[in-house]
Amino acid sequence: MTVLKTLFKNERFTSRNISVAAILFAAALYAWWFSVVTIDTHRGLGTSAYDLGLYDQGVWLLSRFKAPFVTLMGRNMFGDHASLILILLAPLYWLFPGSETLLVVQSMAIAAGSIPLYLYARRRLNNDWLAVMAGMCWLLHPAVSGSNFENFHPDSMLGLFVPLALYAALESKWRLYIFSVILCALVKEDVVLVLAPLGVWVALRRDRRIGYATIAASVIATLAGMFVLMRSLIGVPTRNGWRIPFGGFGGFIKKSLTDPSTVLEYLSSEGRLFYIWQMVAPVGVLFVLMPDLALVSGLVLLGNIVSTFWYQFHIGYHYSLIAVPALIFGSVYAIGRVSKRSRILLCGAMLICSVTTAVIWGSYGFSRHPQYHWPASHPVAVAARDIMKDVPDDAVISVYHSLAPHLAHREKIYRFPNPFRVVLYGVDISLEGSRLPESGLVKYVVLPVQRDAEMTKDWNSVSGSFELVRANEAFELYGRSGG
Repeated sequence: MTVLKTLFKNERFTSRNISVAAILFAAALYAWWFSVVTIDTHRGLGTSAYDLGLYDQGVWLLSRFKAPFVTLMGRNMFGDHASLILILLAPLYWLFPGSETLLVVQSMAIAAGSIPLYLYARRRLNNDWLAVMAGMCWLLHPAVSGSNFENFHPDSMLGLFVPLALYAALESKWRLYIFSVILCALVKEDVVLVLAPLGVWVALRRDRRIGYATIAASVIATLAGMFVLMRSLIGVPTRNGWRIPFGGFGGFIKKSLTDPSTVLEYLSSEGRLFYIWQMVAPVGVLFVLMPDLALVSGLVLLGNIVSTFWYQFHIGYHYSLIAVPALIFGSVYAIGRVSKRSRILLCGAMLICSVTTAVIWGSYGFSRHPQYHWPASHPVAVAARDIMKDVPDDAVISVYHSLAPHLAHREKIYRFPNPFRVVLYGVDISLEGSRLPESGLVKYVVLPVQRDAEMTKDWNSVSGSFELVRANEAFELYGRSGG
């Protein structure tokens, strides 16, 4: 409400209110387009058990007041990540249950991130239309569009909450700031990587007490999320320690001190430096004029290039979204130090960089490499829906990965070949390749007609217990014999 009051507190029909309408229209257009395209992608079988299906099952279970043990991945959803923010989405499933709800919420949250940026830029640059340009830079950043297309992740909420926190910190709106920081902390256990640096900035530039409190609260939230919540649910505080090279955190620090050349060689390998360029080029690297605010994203970017996990240092995935707000806010913050005439030139240059990089690296319809997907009308997608309507709502099933997000509203659903042969299931790899006791509970299996060698081998190992119920040109539905 505070943000909306700030938007509309001036008289009607002024230049300011026209600019407000412009940024709201841009955000609404973004949210609408991405909602339509991602839903069409989903209905065209372009989504998967990882990660849309698993969140759909988890939120559906929450909406039915059941523990969110997600059988698509074999662990409690809150043990996988401390994403308690998902509890707030559960009531939506009382009215609009389905994966589409998550995709729409994701698009709306990311789009709304442009509004706090607009509000800050309007005051900092003292120009309504330069503020609109700044908001457009958020909507055009390739990491933003890439995140929006990557199934669904709770991290998308940070596309709104981090901009809100930055806006509130810059404007010393401390109630809004505290509210935003709490929301950020509810999204994921590793949000400390942006909240702690933000706390440092607040302590140095705005309010020392609030800054220190932010640092302490973010560290406590992370420790509680990992060592209390996650460890109590899955037995370990994190499943991702393997992503740190040279034997983990201690090994990385030791290697950095004893053999820095090897570490530098590693950090420049596999396109990691190009990834950094892709992150900063959309804002024209203008934050260097006054870099302290942009450095709030420093730990996230460092963590991404240190990681051995390929997806973290490629711009099209959700790991990058959290770093974008401070880069753009930091650029506006830096531009605000120059003359009014120079601000126009620099904002124009930043928008040109944003448009150019959106064309080159983005996932928009006008991009050089737009996101390709089958439409909902594709014959294979139509055939899938034809088969899925015959799967009983309460049956225990094992299905092809792209069907999982369409059938996840049940207590037990497995991504084939689970539970017959464990693949990407459970807390670690100790069960990999084994058969789970739950395999005897599976009543139906849905597989594509065209199967690769591995899927064929897996199916042949259990097919004797099932009989064909229905088939069409693309999919086959099997039911347990005598069941």
